[in-house]
Amino acid sequence: MKITLVLPTYNEAENLPRLVPALFNLGLPDLRLLIVDDLSPDGTGDVAEGLAKQFPGRIEVLHRKGPRGLGRAYVFAFEHALQGDAEAIGQMDCDFSHPPEKLPALAARLETCDLALGSRYIPGGGVDERWPLWRKALSRWANFYARSILGLPVRDVTGGFRLWRREMLQRIPYRYVISNGYVFLVELLYLAQLQGCRFGEVPIYFADRKWGESKMNIRVQLEAAWRVWQVKWRYG
Repeated sequence: MKITLVLPTYNEAENLPRLVPALFNLGLPDLRLLIVDDLSPDGTGDVAEGLAKQFPGRIEVLHRKGPRGLGRAYVFAFEHALQGDAEAIGQMDCDFSHPPEKLPALAARLETCDLALGSRYIPGGGVDERWPLWRKALSRWANFYARSILGLPVRDVTGGFRLWRREMLQRIPYRYVISNGYVFLVELLYLAQLQGCRFGEVPIYFADRKWGESKMNIRVQLEAAWRVWQVKWRYG
């Protein structure tokens, strides 16, 4: 299966040189990486270009200008990836919160569904054991909140480790998604459900990042809380 894995980056100069070899050591010969850099001030773009030279023909780097944000980066990357010949388009964070070794399991799961998701909340999955109880409870509540309002059939609706069948992604009007932060991931799932998507989940262990700083903040969390209702009203 030809896979193009999208890696959106902002200040990931420490993680990228560690993640890329880990992905290419998985035994997936048709894996290509599409690295999208939002003009990171820490030099992530230059690091990505260096890796592209180190792995010729397997990495493409996009330097995105304009307003930053996860949603905008993914829309930009999807447009580019679908111009190629990939049979599957993947989404993955660059900070090792998503275990790279689970990518082959997602690819195998995609044989029987349209979208395979890495899930923290099915048997075998979990979150970092060092998380305090309040953070674990908040994460579960956020998933329950969005899942209940939108009627989504998957357990982990806010997770960003995903592998799409090309045909499914092409059917989704992702260009018109109104969300930009992490709730972009929820809106994308809702649009997929409206298109009759067959979902499949693979258990993953979600670890805290070891290098770099998290992009999660109170503004992103507040956007997610009210944007879920906006998504329901817009498409309902």
